[in-house]
Amino acid sequence: MLQSLKTYTKEKVLSYLLSLATSSSDETLIKMTHLMEMIPKKDYYKERIRWIRGLVRDKHPGIEFPRRILRDLHPNQRDKWISNLLVNHLLNGTNTRKEWSDTHGYYPPSTVVISPTMRCNLSCYGCYAGDYDKSLELSLAEVDSILMQMKEMGVYFAVISGGEPFYMEGIFEIFTKHSDMAFLVFTHGGLIDEQMVQKLTDVGNVMPAFSLEGYQKETDERRGAGHFEKVMHAMDLMKAGGLSFCGSFTHSRKNSAIITNGDYIDMLVKKGVFAMWLFSYVPVGRKPEVDLMPTPEQRDELRRTVADYRANKPMLFIDFWNDGPMISGCLAGGRKYFHINANGDIEPCVFCHFAVDNIRTSSIHQALASPFFSKIRAKQGEHENLLRPCMLIDQPQAGRELFASEGAHATHAGADEIFTGLADSMDDYAKAYSEIADPAWEEEFKELPRTVAKRGSKA
Repeated sequence: MLQSLKTYTKEKVLSYLLSLATSSSDETLIKMTHLMEMIPKKDYYKERIRWIRGLVRDKHPGIEFPRRILRDLHPNQRDKWISNLLVNHLLNGTNTRKEWSDTHGYYPPSTVVISPTMRCNLSCYGCYAGDYDKSLELSLAEVDSILMQMKEMGVYFAVISGGEPFYMEGIFEIFTKHSDMAFLVFTHGGLIDEQMVQKLTDVGNVMPAFSLEGYQKETDERRGAGHFEKVMHAMDLMKAGGLSFCGSFTHSRKNSAIITNGDYIDMLVKKGVFAMWLFSYVPVGRKPEVDLMPTPEQRDELRRTVADYRANKPMLFIDFWNDGPMISGCLAGGRKYFHINANGDIEPCVFCHFAVDNIRTSSIHQALASPFFSKIRAKQGEHENLLRPCMLIDQPQAGRELFASEGAHATHAGADEIFTGLADSMDDYAKAYSEIADPAWEEEFKELPRTVAKRGSKA
């Protein structure tokens, strides 16, 4: 039967995938991987699908993540994520992105992060976005235009940040209009109630990521009294409605012992969390404090702990700073993603608050192909150790050089502090971390193929 499916159209393959999605058995997962393998043209993605099929056969704990999607989700969200993220973005989208790269000379990023509004009712210390003007907001037409441009490149996955995205009036109109896309929305969680859960159920293509700092003490200390319980309540509502959601954790010197303790992850699994986004505090934004950064030792401990979690916990983990070896280095500058802030500035990264182009005067294609973004991607290819690829905290001299590029400007007051007043501190941190990361790279990853240099313009 699978042999005969090679003549199926993509629409029929999708239809068959959705018909299988009512079961979460190993047999079903294996059949789904065979179907998925028929869509992408690039051998790399076919090999990754075969690798996933091997994990199913080996009964790897990580397979519990897709199994939970098939078993636990509301049918509308389950079908939307299969059709939009799996088929439109990861499978069909790779073909479109390859065609784009052949025509335009660079491979499109995997996603765009959009901060449509800076409105927020919290004043969290150390907020990376805390120094943007809170009155800034994109229009719905501007957000719509960004998404249309991304889909032309084959990108059907977008991340929505802020500010608090759910404060933006009309945001669900965007989710509805772009019903063929998948959206990850970073939210503080305080606005999630029964009415919003119903909206999320209706659209089906949105997965919230709730921000946490640890347990009640740590979360309330940063986000305000009672906030932890609001997030826990929001998670309960989402779980009861059969909706998937993520956690988002800012790793700092204060809470490192929490995130590296498996009991905390077990608690989140019980609450219904499907995936965990891990970010290290960097001194950008509101009142930057170097002493809040996790120490080099804490950062390395988190890296090693996450490797253990991936082998043993039924959750997906994305470690923004430590996953360089998995994704060939830094993501910024359009290699894998870029950021559009609420003023329309096209920034290399949500933590790099400088830009040359703006969506109101440039197309996204012009920004991605610009000398500025091209220079960033070229610099990424110069870093040998993929455990320390970041232009802010690992290679700060590269960040300072890029910030000094012709036409680059800070996108809010104080955005240059990490390159000026904190320059010595960043150099000291980079040196201290290199003393841990360089031996680890040689010991654990020296045989890893180097691909960043090749991907600076074409991959």
